[in-house]
Amino acid sequence: MGGLLIMIVAFIGYILMYQLYGKFIGRKIFNLSADAKVPSVEFEDGRDYVPTRKEIIFGHHFTSIAGTGPIVGPAIAIIWGWVPAMIWIFVGTVVMGAVHDFGALIISMRNQGKSIAEYTARYINTRTKIFFFLIVFLELWIVIAIFGLVIAVVFSMFPASVLPVWLEIPIAVYLGYLIYKKGKNVMTWSIIAVAVMYATVVIGYFVPLKMPTIWGIPPTGVWTIILLVYAFIASVLPVTTLLQPRDFINSHQLVVAMALLVLGVLFAAFGGSLHVVAPAIQASPAKAPPMWPFLFITIACGAISGFHSLVSSGTSGKQVRTEEDSLFVGYGSMLMEGTLATLVVVAVAAGIGMGYTTKAGETLVGISAWTTHYSSWAAAAGLGSKISAFVVGAANMIAALGIPKGFCIVIMGVFVASFAATTLDTATRIQRYVIAELFGDLKLTFLTNRYAATTIAVGSALVLAFVTGASGKGALTLWPMFGAVNQTLAALALIIITLYLQGRGGLKWMFSGLPAIFMSVMTIWAVVMNQAKFLGAHNMLLTVINICILIIAVWIVVEGVIKFFSSLGKAAPEPEPAAG
Repeated sequence: MGGLLIMIVAFIGYILMYQLYGKFIGRKIFNLSADAKVPSVEFEDGRDYVPTRKEIIFGHHFTSIAGTGPIVGPAIAIIWGWVPAMIWIFVGTVVMGAVHDFGALIISMRNQGKSIAEYTARYINTRTKIFFFLIVFLELWIVIAIFGLVIAVVFSMFPASVLPVWLEIPIAVYLGYLIYKKGKNVMTWSIIAVAVMYATVVIGYFVPLKMPTIWGIPPTGVWTIILLVYAFIASVLPVTTLLQPRDFINSHQLVVAMALLVLGVLFAAFGGSLHVVAPAIQASPAKAPPMWPFLFITIACGAISGFHSLVSSGTSGKQVRTEEDSLFVGYGSMLMEGTLATLVVVAVAAGIGMGYTTKAGETLVGISAWTTHYSSWAAAAGLGSKISAFVVGAANMIAALGIPKGFCIVIMGVFVASFAATTLDTATRIQRYVIAELFGDLKLTFLTNRYAATTIAVGSALVLAFVTGASGKGALTLWPMFGAVNQTLAALALIIITLYLQGRGGLKWMFSGLPAIFMSVMTIWAVVMNQAKFLGAHNMLLTVINICILIIAVWIVVEGVIKFFSSLGKAAPEPEPAAG
């Protein structure tokens, strides 16, 4: 019953905190107004700036920030025990991650839908903006390359997921056509689209597709190329053509997947087969880094993630149709992500104990299943290991409903790959915005159009993906530092939000300021520890890049502190006047 209790307590907590803390933050701290002009209306262009119903933009925003983040993070961080993992997921989500995401979104909406890197200049200075751009570019560079690889790994591990994931694209395009061109009912047709998508899951189960080696390029490399080409196309299309309808389908897919997981937990728990087999606390697992500060770095998207600030201010800030909708989209989406992370913890802490097949073909259950998979940090740290721990654990629980386990694995494989694809093309679109903003500031206008900027975004990711060979796994070279980079970005975003709130008077700044202090300390601490590790391993590439990240982080923190104390008693900058 332990897994069931974890789920129920967490779910009730998220609902209460949205009603109490979230609405307080929106009304009293950010003073949301239904009458305020928003970028989606003011600059509506039918391509990037599109006023969108909150239910639709919620689906897009959530699927963009989720990806595999709330899956892989908790799936490995549980090696320190399910108790510290759950405490950080819940507390981090409610008082840090949700405030971070919502704050970045509403400030973007009050600054013409610009990215957080762009409006950094207004709240600190232009010099800091350039540094912020650098760390944002690095973050997105790794995300685009690594998520292409993540999907390639899913396709290789679960070939039955290939067909459903690709068929979702024409389904989504046709759904967008029906909604935006023919005026069809959104809810009715999106439900029909989801039903059709699940029909393709059945087809995929019987028709698994394995990518062969082509011209000496292994399957992961071939898939990475195909996925990056797809990301280019998806990024330059209007959001109403593919991004919004596909993400609306994914939001329904999330509801179905989470409903199956919840029912699976209930049936397995009351059937007596679901027991928490992970340790409550394991402070020193074999070969793992110390829990402090790396627990707060590893879980990432399951509690707070810098990438979310890029989604909030990169795409969602251009589509939310009223300020009042921003709370549901920004704060509510992060609580939903915390909910997903909670289900991941239950799956890898309890579900995996219902049945785990080793590479040797031996089926283990109970504590032996968990300890075999999590025998050491190295054993649990690989991308495939993280994904399989969740997929197997989730499939075990869903199978308690009487659904064949093989089919359950396909459902969860499609779920993971679909969300990773959303993150991939959203990250590409955001990188396009970032590159266009940067070259616009440098007066290189010929590089600001969507085709040139997207070419740079995808081309640089392609170089990174293949820098180590034809497998497309080059991004794994920088993966060891991704967590620290991502969480450093979260800390820096919280600093910007704090400076914004400081100018609005009183002690409003504390609601983001205290999380900013905590995240700054944890992430800089982790970056310093990584630096010692990279030096000890004589890895000069990671050493040089990591020291650059450390310098940038410390620089922005110092600039932020100076700005904070020099701005005491001063009013916040007014939003820039509308262009034209």
